[in-house]
Parts: sequence; structure tokens; C-alpha cells
Amino acid sequence: MPENISPEKLAAGPGFTRLVEIMARLRAPGGCPWDREQTFDTIKPYLLEETYEVMDAIDTRDWRELTDELGDLLLQVVFFSQMAAEQGYFDVADSIAAINSKLIRRHPHVFGDGDAKTSADVLRRWDEIKATEKERPKGLLAGIPRSLPSLVEAQKIAAKAAGAGFDWDNIDQVFDKLREELGELDAARADGAQEKIEDEVGDLLFVLVNVARFLQVDPEQALRKTNAKFRRRFAHVEEGLDAQGKTLDAATIGEMEELWQAAKKNGL
Repeated sequence: MPENISPEKLAAGPGFTRLVEIMARLRAPGGCPWDREQTFDTIKPYLLEETYEVMDAIDTRDWRELTDELGDLLLQVVFFSQMAAEQGYFDVADSIAAINSKLIRRHPHVFGDGDAKTSADVLRRWDEIKATEKERPKGLLAGIPRSLPSLVEAQKIAAKAAGAGFDWDNIDQVFDKLREELGELDAARADGAQEKIEDEVGDLLFVLVNVARFLQVDPEQALRKTNAKFRRRFAHVEEGLDAQGKTLDAATIGEMEELWQAAKKNGL
């Protein structure tokens, strides 16, 4: 038995095999019409949706929900692998073998004679090993997928450039840049050129990502938490208006703001 792995954990193997069998049956002739109609492109949105549902369960610390959502995410892996197997590209066993090999290869300090005393050592060695594995597009930023969500892409671009020395010296300089971009956005707004306004909004968002980087805040997680906070407070506004026999359409901005401030005061 592998070191530090309990019999209970090893029992996940048959369950995973059963999931692969179920997916193959759903896709087989006589299986589920909906599952059989799906393609790589039609399933992609579900992969993204399930990923965000996993993140939401983590944010809310809902462990029962996280259990279910991780299963749903695992289904996406098996679904894609089944479609690939049907077309002769690869199967799920190939994907598992690939990640097993990669984890061992990129952790020589655990599985070999490498040495890494800190997390920084691990990340540096990981990047060094990754760079030798296969030929990649030239350019420091070429390896960052353009298909990433824009906020995540900006975060990775900024970190890569900073790692090469293309960075501000301190956060005060970043705030100076933020004020500069706000001024440029205000000027673009005065001109009324929509394309220029869009360009300046993008610049402003990129600088904000760098503010988050200097403060060691994950901008994606920060925004998700703010979205959740807005949902809670707006729900309080709706409930308060409903208790007064009013609708959003009939309420004044002053009435909504009063309820919003009450929600804020109550820690929502």
C-alpha cells in the first residue's frame, strides 16, 4: 500500500471506475440522447459553471455542497475524456498517467534527490522544470493562455512582467498610476469617444489588478466576495421594501439607500 494512503482513500478507485463506466454507457448507442449529442464546445460552458460553483462552495465553507460540486466537476473531466476516447485522441487513463508523471517530475524534492526548503524554492524549481518539458511559444507572456478570464489573465501577465523586473518600486507608485488612469478616463469621457473610454476603463482595471498584487490580494476572490456582499445587501433592500408594501419600481433612491445603509450597519 502506498505510504500515507488509507484503505478508505484507495477505495475511491472502484468508484471512479464506475463513473467512467456510467459516462461511457450514457454516450453509447441506446444511451442518453442529450449526452450523446454533446461536443467539446457544447460542454465547455458547463465546465466553467461547475468550476465557479466549486469556488462558491469553498467561499461559503459549505462542505456538503463542496462534496457535490467536486463530483460535478469530476464529471466534466470524465465527460471530456470519454468524447476524446470515442474519437481516438486519448482516454481518461492517459490524463491520469500524465498528471501522475507531472507531479512526480515537478517535485524532485519529494520524489527524488532535489532540494526545496521554502515555497519560493518549490515555485522556482517548478517553473524551471516546466520550461524544459516542451517547446513553448517565444516571449515571456506567450505561455499565458488568452482564453483565461480577463481578470485572471491580467493577474498572471502582471506577475510575469514583475518577475522579469518590469514593475513599480512600491505601491505608492501604483497608486500614482491609478490616479493617472482615472484622469485619462475622465478626459476620454469628456471627449465622448466610446472606443477611447473602453480603452481607458481597461487600463484602469489592469492597474487595479496590480494594486491587488502589491497588497497580496487575489483580485478574483476579492471581487467574488464583493459580489456576494452586494447580493446580501440588495436582498435586504428588497425585503425591506416588500415589508413596506413597496416595489423596487415604486421606491425612491433615498428609500433604497436608507435600507442599504441599514444592511451595511448590520454587517450584511
